[in-house]
Amino acid sequence: MDAQLEKIRDSQKESWNKFSQGWKKWDKMTMEFIQPTGNKIISLINPKKDDVILDIAAGTGEPGLTIASMLEGGKVISTDLSEGMLEVAKEKAAERGIKNFETKVVDASEIPFADNTFDAISCRFGFMFFPDMQVVAKEMFRVLKSGGRIATSVWNIAEKNFWVTAIMSTISKNIDVPKPPPGAPGMFRCANPDLMEDLFKQAGFKNISITEVEGKFNTGTADVYWNMMTEVGAPIVAALSKADDELQAKIKKEVFELMDQKFPGGKVIFDTSSLVLYAEK
Repeated sequence: MDAQLEKIRDSQKESWNKFSQGWKKWDKMTMEFIQPTGNKIISLINPKKDDVILDIAAGTGEPGLTIASMLEGGKVISTDLSEGMLEVAKEKAAERGIKNFETKVVDASEIPFADNTFDAISCRFGFMFFPDMQVVAKEMFRVLKSGGRIATSVWNIAEKNFWVTAIMSTISKNIDVPKPPPGAPGMFRCANPDLMEDLFKQAGFKNISITEVEGKFNTGTADVYWNMMTEVGAPIVAALSKADDELQAKIKKEVFELMDQKFPGGKVIFDTSSLVLYAEK
């Protein structure tokens, strides 16, 4: 990995560790929010009882924890760049009494396992952030057994995910946020399905399919939405840190006004959309 990509990776690691407690605090809401995507990943890889499954960019543990609970004799190795996020995952495994669940801090571009190790791989909302996505896809292919299955999800286009754009677009109107270069890690970097299909074809995968998964993000109130997003969203916090108290208050007021326009009844429930890619080795 070249120096610039290493710098991105190290910055991501620091950020995810910093915000791991925020993710722990809001874990129930976020896991419910993205559960339909996790369910689709699980149904596509169709875990067998004695499978050994790798969950990459696992965050606070899902869908790996659910997969592990389905296995008899098999196990899940749950990996992430962030030690802090995996600590939350380990706590959740202990609380649920899930024994066949291991965690390991891993850079997805250098997966520390032998060729042909895993029966299946899951990766929920990781690809958008990998500094070199092609290298990661090739590493995934390498560690999968012949005939192994993989399912991964990315966010669909911004227009179908107002839960992100509501706050980020408001920030951008008020603060000069530098635009990242084309192809840089970000929420909607992989929204073009052709990009993901090409990545996996180049890595050697076959029988590739892409499915849209729609869901709901129920925060209930604008206040809960604001609090959650500003406690788990590293880019949001980084942007707001450039504003003084007065400007931050102005941005918050405008976000709440947007919520009132979008949800005039006061019940804040966002529509969400992701893409789930399935492939085989």
